[in-house]
Amino acid sequence: MKVIISKISSDFKTIVTGLFEDDKSISDYGILQGKQVIDNIKQFSNFNGSFGEFFSITSPEGKNIIVVGLGKKDEWNENKELNIGGKIYCELSRLKIKKAAILIEGNSANIAYGAFLRSFKFDKYKTKKDEKIVEVEEIAVLAKDEQLSDAEKLFECLRQEGEGIFFARSLITEPPNVLYPESYADRIKDELAKLGLEIEVLDKKQMEKENMGALLGVAQGSSKEPKLVIIKWDGTEKKEKPIAFVGKGITFDTGGISLKPSRGMESMKYDMAGSAAVVGVMHALAGRKAKVNAIGVVALAENAVDGNAQRPSDVVTSMSGQTIEVLNTDAEGRLILADALWYTQDRFSPKFIIDLATLTGAIVVALGNNEYAGLFSNNDELANNLIDAGIEVNEKLWRFPMNEAYDKIIDSPIADVQNIAPAGSGGDSITAAQFLQRFVNNVCWAHLDIAGSAWHEKGTDISPKGAVGFGIRLLNKLVEKYYEVNS
Repeated sequence: MKVIISKISSDFKTIVTGLFEDDKSISDYGILQGKQVIDNIKQFSNFNGSFGEFFSITSPEGKNIIVVGLGKKDEWNENKELNIGGKIYCELSRLKIKKAAILIEGNSANIAYGAFLRSFKFDKYKTKKDEKIVEVEEIAVLAKDEQLSDAEKLFECLRQEGEGIFFARSLITEPPNVLYPESYADRIKDELAKLGLEIEVLDKKQMEKENMGALLGVAQGSSKEPKLVIIKWDGTEKKEKPIAFVGKGITFDTGGISLKPSRGMESMKYDMAGSAAVVGVMHALAGRKAKVNAIGVVALAENAVDGNAQRPSDVVTSMSGQTIEVLNTDAEGRLILADALWYTQDRFSPKFIIDLATLTGAIVVALGNNEYAGLFSNNDELANNLIDAGIEVNEKLWRFPMNEAYDKIIDSPIADVQNIAPAGSGGDSITAAQFLQRFVNNVCWAHLDIAGSAWHEKGTDISPKGAVGFGIRLLNKLVEKYYEVNS
């Protein structure tokens, strides 16, 4: 679907305008006969401008006028603008309208971006098109002449972020027979190299040379060889230390010998959503030419079952030299991250590392689905910056405690650490984060457990059902607000 910013004009058959709750006028810039629209609403409807409510009329000139409720005026903000854009897209789709203009008070770029984000579709495997479905083809969001140039520039920047989100959503949605470590690495190279990003891929032999026993142990039960993909963006002077993002990329998770229940296992193709967020944010930074040096590292493996699969009670040696007793093969994400985190801090000496992972079901129990992701960190400043950025873009984080008492729970009697806490210990998301912290070597670090927020069963105003791309807007905002070098 095409979304553009355009100057105010009456040359559209369908125009969407907005009305704040209990307001008596519409900001129509003289092209809609707003008083007549208000009179029609009063005469035929109890519509009062509640957020997301719609009312449609036909003007004497034959125009389709759709009025959307904008809610309370004092609550109107950037996130409401995004959400109203998404709601308008859905209403146009429901009404089978191919082209429309939006004329609403507020930031045109944000409204356009909301419509753009909601328009994502993944139908590449459908062989028959439903002729009853009429796709929205073009939305023009109108802006006043003096605001047009700034709105166009902002929307282009937002669209670059959106392209990163769309790429991540597509990766997450792909079936695991199509997206596995090798094909995933190829997709990253094909897509990101075009944006000027430098891509490096470590194969199994190279990981063996790096002594990545934790990552390789997870992958040994699969015929699909693991990969470690390094993505580099140099957006400022070489002397500037990079920031780093690390992602869990389990392209399918059976649980290994600690086999998952069959019911719901199909959703385990989503177990690489953390890596997709890293890929997506690197896409966004390059797309908007962010003035920052950034590293993205994604550890890609399939957790499968065969005669060579890792066994509960195996002991592996990680790249750090620390030994790990594997008590549960379904706690595999922290194992591949252990080597990816150590590799990242050892090779790149970043200012900080943020890892993203669909790591624990316990985080869903603690926070519920979708509303928050879990935040764990060894640095208050980084944690607070992440929380603030999350609030701004409505990708919210809730910080959990970490301390020595939790850390001792995962001491192993026969190795340096065990990959799960003893039964009945509780705090499974916390002990998982404590495990990861042992592999960051005191580098400033934060861990985002996105198991409850990476996909949405019902969809949101700006995301259809399925993969969300959670974390990309959050991290892009974090970089823009706190870590980008001023020009």
